[in-house]
Amino acid sequence: MDSDEFRRYGHQIVEWIARYYETVEQYPVKSGVPPGAVKASLPEIPPSGSESFDLFLKDFDEIIMPGITHWQSPNFFAYFPANSSPPSVLAEMLTAALGAQCMIWETSPAAAELEERMMEWLRLMTGLPEQFEGVIHDSASSATLAALITARERVTGYSSNREGMSSSGRLRVYASTQAHSSVEKGAGVAGFGRENLVRIPVRSDYSMDPDALRKVIDRDIREGYIPCCVVAAMGTTGSTAIDPLRAVGEICREKSIWLHVDAALGGTALLLPEMRWMADGMEYVDSFVFNPHKWMFTNFDCSAYFVRDAAALIRTFEILPEYLKTRTRGAVNDYRDWGIPLGRRFRALKLWAVIRTYGVEKLQSMIREHIRLAKMLSGLIEAAENFRIMAPIPLNTVCFRYEPAGMDPERADRLNEKLNHALNDSGRIYLTHTTLDGRYVLRMVTAQTVVTEKHVTEAWELIKEMASALSAQDGAIDIH
Repeated sequence: MDSDEFRRYGHQIVEWIARYYETVEQYPVKSGVPPGAVKASLPEIPPSGSESFDLFLKDFDEIIMPGITHWQSPNFFAYFPANSSPPSVLAEMLTAALGAQCMIWETSPAAAELEERMMEWLRLMTGLPEQFEGVIHDSASSATLAALITARERVTGYSSNREGMSSSGRLRVYASTQAHSSVEKGAGVAGFGRENLVRIPVRSDYSMDPDALRKVIDRDIREGYIPCCVVAAMGTTGSTAIDPLRAVGEICREKSIWLHVDAALGGTALLLPEMRWMADGMEYVDSFVFNPHKWMFTNFDCSAYFVRDAAALIRTFEILPEYLKTRTRGAVNDYRDWGIPLGRRFRALKLWAVIRTYGVEKLQSMIREHIRLAKMLSGLIEAAENFRIMAPIPLNTVCFRYEPAGMDPERADRLNEKLNHALNDSGRIYLTHTTLDGRYVLRMVTAQTVVTEKHVTEAWELIKEMASALSAQDGAIDIH
């Protein structure tokens, strides 16, 4: 492809992106292709000669697009969002064009120093302690794994990287029963063993019970275990419950346990001064992660990881082969020492574009509106017959359930599952579910970049309509 072709196709793609954003809510939100359909449409062997880029674009529209679930649709209410925005997309194009491998300062000084400044901006914007230093990871899962490994090294005197875990004793990690699956995966990958992740019971609002945490830690110490790390949540994945950082932090400080906070979605709400009650007790926290790629309109991937003791993080991950030795080492941040990968993308550029284009005040107003929409939706649900709110709503996620009067809970579980599938199969909206107290619960997240009150109210009308139709059908509760 020569420069003239690149310009022509580049303009076509930018036009396609602009048109896609203008029309995205016309697509079925959830892809309806059956398993294997996309693969079956692709040749079994690659082309031996060159093909026209026009053919690539044609196949993109005809083969790939039908198999895409549209996360940027304002009718996407599932999971947590993976929000994007025009300035983020344009900056990502520049990142792709530069193709910089930002492993150390010398491989692109601007990338390292922009990342350092962006983490300082985020720290200021969210009110985190001044002692925190930050680095951009690909996901909260990677950041949580980095926290677990750093906690492991600190409790073993930095010996387990060198000697292995055989002489470290049996280390324990603690998280609530509502904690994200990445904590369990991280405990396995980091060498603790999943059996040494201790699940702590939750209170009525689904937040971690600090009294239960203390009892479990005291029991483990008596039995010869070594408490290593507690992972608290600022917005659990199921219901966005907020763990009590101060009470948990006091226990961790007393017992010399690393405290990591998974705020993957919820951390963005700290841009709002009125939401900083969630961070009460942050002075006890050793590490903290949140994802601008979830609720701060910066396209995936961009995860902000902060640590109180950057030296402990670097000591855990640094390794210095001859080919990475530089004259600037020690005078600059070489971010490949701040996590697992050596190779690093220039993620800070899109974050810079988003913050500058929107400004802090506009970001705050968008986040406030998403929280308002969740409160509005909860009011509609509470006022409706046969619907129940199933969890508190501190952020943008509403957990609810359809329960016709007199229906036993197990039957209602099956009805809600069928309702969930029917809504998603309609292509008009996309919801996911969780289980709370053993019951099947629908989740609706009002946090997509361009979602409006109209989208939420129309979704609610559809939910009521389908729920009523399903409950009226003969055999509606039988799922096949």
